[in-house]
Amino acid sequence: MRDSIIGRLALIAAASASLAACATGGEPSVSTQGMPGALEPIHAAAFTKDEAVFWVSSNGCTDKEDLIPIVSLQGGAAVITLRRIDEDKCRQDLVEGVELKWSFEELGLPPGSPISVNNPYQLPRS
Repeated sequence: MRDSIIGRLALIAAASASLAACATGGEPSVSTQGMPGALEPIHAAAFTKDEAVFWVSSNGCTDKEDLIPIVSLQGGAAVITLRRIDEDKCRQDLVEGVELKWSFEELGLPPGSPISVNNPYQLPRS
């Protein structure tokens, strides 16, 4: 069932990325200059009332501490830019990547905040 959900989220993410690229020229909506680490392509993102969930690529060693979510405000909504600050040097190929979660409290956001993502979408490796 998890594979099915990830597959659907990847398809939605790919469609969203295509539409976003058409609307914005493929550039992030928030400037990423001066931010730490490297902009992390994501497979999918989902939000609950009080949690942000991301699926990212991994070679087997990616942990939550390897990425940093940078939250900025744009037009009254929170924009999350996920940045990789520590490279995954392992050699185990995790085709679906890994799921990483941050609570809204960790992100400094009130529950139910409107959120968008500033990262490019990338389909999981097959």
